[in-house]
Amino acid sequence: MRSMTGYGSSESLEPAVGITVEIRSVNHRYLDVKITAPREYGPWEAEIRRAVASTVGRGRVEVYVGRTAGAGKSNVALRRDVAAAWVKAWKRLKKDFSLSGEVELSLFQGRDDIFRAGDQKRYAKAEIRVVKRLLARALESHHREREREGAHLKRDMEKRLRALSAVRSRIRRRMAGQSRRLRVRLEEKVKDLTGSAVVDRSRLVQETAMLAERADVSEELVRLESHMESLAQLVADGNEVGKRIDFLLQEVNRELNTIASKAGDLDVTRLVVDGKAEVEKLREQVQNVE
Repeated sequence: MRSMTGYGSSESLEPAVGITVEIRSVNHRYLDVKITAPREYGPWEAEIRRAVASTVGRGRVEVYVGRTAGAGKSNVALRRDVAAAWVKAWKRLKKDFSLSGEVELSLFQGRDDIFRAGDQKRYAKAEIRVVKRLLARALESHHREREREGAHLKRDMEKRLRALSAVRSRIRRRMAGQSRRLRVRLEEKVKDLTGSAVVDRSRLVQETAMLAERADVSEELVRLESHMESLAQLVADGNEVGKRIDFLLQEVNRELNTIASKAGDLDVTRLVVDGKAEVEKLREQVQNVE
């Protein structure tokens, strides 16, 4: 079992360039990958996304690729033709409007069309191999952390499932004596209404049987047991089970509601409340399970 929350990182510090890859993930219903990287790495974004998807099933995953250029690596290119066009335009402007002053370097300040990282694409092509290697390491670290957190979630969920199983067993024991309690209750009501200690036994048995049939929750208890067995198996198997566990918990909740409604017994209702509390705790935990 893996948590959707995790962190992993890796870095390579070389004289020419330093590259860092960080991965953070949090809960999300589906897989949502956001990549923040230098613009020059854009052509490989889809490949990075596929690498993340190969190890992460769902969650909001943020991948950050940082790049720090080192000393001794100059890749600034001068576009002389563009610079010449600007100088020519400035001289024409000066002549047409009788302006004073000379062409200075400040004219070209901030002009990305004149000065640009002309070799950056070539460097990026070589650097992407480093990025892929660092990404693989960061994903491994991220995976290990999610497994560690998943182990904690698994232990807690197993504890909740044992508590829920105990609630189910207590409900079954309580319902085993339901017919007798219904008969006694019905007999007392008949005596209160008629004021007579003489009760038609055959009619009493018939009415008790009808009430017991309406209050019978044996089918619900069987389905509840089946759902809980499936839940225990999913928790034991791990992997990408979050959505399936969430679905089964909805079914468990539905069976508990039906049991409380049909049983008409205060003790059973209290047990159902306890069971639903465990289901709610399980649902909170499963929100972080992949």
